[in-house]
Amino acid sequence: MTGTVSGDFELTMDELRAVARYAARTAQEVLPVFEDAHPGDSRPRAALDAAWEFAGGARRTKLQRVTSLDAHRAAKEASTEASSLAARAAGDAAAAAYLHPIAKAHQVGHILRAAACAARIAEITAGDDPAVGNRMIEQARRRATPVLIGVLHRYPLAPAGKNRVAQLMTALDASLRASG
Repeated sequence: MTGTVSGDFELTMDELRAVARYAARTAQEVLPVFEDAHPGDSRPRAALDAAWEFAGGARRTKLQRVTSLDAHRAAKEASTEASSLAARAAGDAAAAAYLHPIAKAHQVGHILRAAACAARIAEITAGDDPAVGNRMIEQARRRATPVLIGVLHRYPLAPAGKNRVAQLMTALDASLRASG
């Protein structure tokens, strides 16, 4: 399915799949942080599976929306910052199927927040070492495809924020825009 969705600009299904794939790869790496802390809660895993299904070529359906919302609820209920961020990354991966083609800065979060969450998890794991987060942002930059960077350029800059995830996302956004 190579249809498009319209708004302030157009996004093709292939572009949405590229965004979902990028977020899902990142979420896949950090999902064990959530599952180790909450072994009985499968909501983030279901969201990640839905993201991979869409990224692999399946139609986007209510499944991505529902599982994304469920994963975000799991994030709110998580017992630690790191496990919350891991669930949020999985939810963001599923939500990427419904990235809106509207020129609003908050939409950048749907593209890059999973990578910023993973970088923050790495910092936490390393005793709150910001250098570790910065290295993770550089890895996320190198993983970005030209298609993802092209999609990102259609949006305004990531919104500035005071929390560390927002700062990491802003750094990744700037780095990707400078590279593409």
